[in-house]
Amino acid sequence: MTVSIDLDSELAAERTHLVESRAALRRMRDRAQSLFATGDKVAGDAYTAEQLGRHMARRVKELADDPETPLFFGRLDIEETAYHVGRRHVTDDAGEPMVLDWRAPLSRSFYRASVRDPQGVATRRRFGFVKGDLTSFEDEHLDRGEELGTTSRILTAEIERPRVGPMRDIVATIQPEQDELVRAELADSICVQGAPGTGKTAVGLHRAAFLLYLHRERLRRSGVLIVGPNTAFLSYISAVLPTLGEVEVQQSTLEELIARVPVKAVDPAPATFVKHDVRMAAVLHRVLWGRLRKPTEPIMVSDGSYRWRIDVEPLRRIVDEARREGLPYAVGRERVRARVVGLLQRQSEYRTGNSPSETWLRKMSKIAPVTEFLESAWPAVTPESLVVGLLTDPSAAGDLLTEEEQEAIRWVKPPKTVKSAKFSAADLLLLDEAAGLLERENSFGHVVVDEAQDLSPMQARVIARRSEHGSITLLGDLAQGTAPWATTDWREILRHLGKPDAAVVPLTVGFRVPEAVVTLANRLLPALGVNVPEAESLRRDGELAVIAVPEPGVLDARTLAEVTAALAHEGSVAVIAADGAVDRLRAHLTAAGVEHASPDEVEAAARVMVVPATLVKGLEYDHVIVHEPADIVAAEPKGLNRLYVVLTRAVTRLSVLHSQPLPDPLKIA
Repeated sequence: MTVSIDLDSELAAERTHLVESRAALRRMRDRAQSLFATGDKVAGDAYTAEQLGRHMARRVKELADDPETPLFFGRLDIEETAYHVGRRHVTDDAGEPMVLDWRAPLSRSFYRASVRDPQGVATRRRFGFVKGDLTSFEDEHLDRGEELGTTSRILTAEIERPRVGPMRDIVATIQPEQDELVRAELADSICVQGAPGTGKTAVGLHRAAFLLYLHRERLRRSGVLIVGPNTAFLSYISAVLPTLGEVEVQQSTLEELIARVPVKAVDPAPATFVKHDVRMAAVLHRVLWGRLRKPTEPIMVSDGSYRWRIDVEPLRRIVDEARREGLPYAVGRERVRARVVGLLQRQSEYRTGNSPSETWLRKMSKIAPVTEFLESAWPAVTPESLVVGLLTDPSAAGDLLTEEEQEAIRWVKPPKTVKSAKFSAADLLLLDEAAGLLERENSFGHVVVDEAQDLSPMQARVIARRSEHGSITLLGDLAQGTAPWATTDWREILRHLGKPDAAVVPLTVGFRVPEAVVTLANRLLPALGVNVPEAESLRRDGELAVIAVPEPGVLDARTLAEVTAALAHEGSVAVIAADGAVDRLRAHLTAAGVEHASPDEVEAAARVMVVPATLVKGLEYDHVIVHEPADIVAAEPKGLNRLYVVLTRAVTRLSVLHSQPLPDPLKIA
């Protein structure tokens, strides 16, 4: 009885601490709100007021509290002092910590301490919550040799908790091998080869949050970029960083990054494949720099009663020197202009004895003889004009492309003008490459790229230009490569990203996908043509049903019945089918009165999602119903890889419905 009273009083004390911590966080936010409202009165000038306003507005957002999200999830007892570990730092009115940020150095022990290496921790406590209410706790007395590890009831419940809606953070469940990646140094670029359910996406997002905590001002200036495969995926992960108090991270698809012009054309498959090939970078480089011409005429400039002359030899020297300096094309062109004007300036100073004015220098830089020389020796180019010229006459590629490849990318009907050109999605890659040859792209301090196995070499170069002076966290799974150019070797894509020495770290132990589901999906691995270890799972609780429906006409109705049965359980439900079947299945659900949505409907609150197989990568659902695997495989050249992705989206139950024979690797001998 005494033990029960002690446990009850301990639980009551922890609940009191939670209430007091939330009140302290609210006061912190109120103070930030007050400073935001009065910032213009305390700042000394308009610029300072604007900067202070932006800082305080950001601070107010960072201190937002979600009452259904636990403010802390653990506690460390070190040298008779208790430290509560949570999603953000909370202090009392005297500035004393009430909750330690999970990224703080001391919090590291919450994830890394063990019986073998207790790191000074006497007791590690985990808390159980139900919609923000503290309901239980669980202690590991490391100083007594007690360690629960993966048998922790609270840890297991948090990992297996059903989910509906966006992805959650994993700060309460980060495992030691994940924590090591999350806390890697800013200068380190890392490639995570993660099997399904190993938390690679969460690792990337939490590493971004950790780096922002550790290098706040530096990364605020240079920025952090998250690149996802599609808008549905970005919507799915959008809540994670704000939950951790990080509200100033740019999230984008690669297509959005390079959207210089609208996409108004569609390429045939052979043209698309060539345009994604890294040789196109060399082609554009050759075509651009091939525009330079050696000066053949001197420059003669009339300046009032004076005439200035620059001979051919100095002009050639200026062009050659700028070319050797390896500058971006447009920068080099302006360097040539400045040096030509400099020679005119020296002649003027020698003859007149006076330094010319800024107005005179600007006039000389735009005077006809100078601009005519520039257009002849180092002509002005835009990304659009360069690409239009190449696609109109691909023979400029020379031996870099075969005749067949040149014909594949040749525009059948060239545009009359550059402005009237209609570009395809693959053309945007060429435009971005061309823009990078002309001007340097701004480099982010850190870039996280998810589903990176599907990056083509030209897409990787897009990322490389935006991370030239920063680091990268590359996330993916070679087995889930579905693009025609999907890589089978991480070293190859890292080379195109400009990070050839990045560490490649495998994550093979899954915490989300049940063992039965992983075992089924692993049967596809030998047929996928990639060298990756089989995924493992710590989940033993999942359900798998492979259901043959003999009559093809009954398959849709059987799918509807499976959805109805799934709704009796807690959590999200996804029907995943070949893209061509999606509209038909949605019509069946509508007719049956089953509320449903698609993953790109951001505001939808429906528990049931109908997801095209091509859009499901990176997403997770509690119950997944796979509709006709044979159709998914037949829909594209890498159909088996796509099916591997589809089968590994379930985190509790998987139902595979088929009328056609299953793909050979899934057949039971």
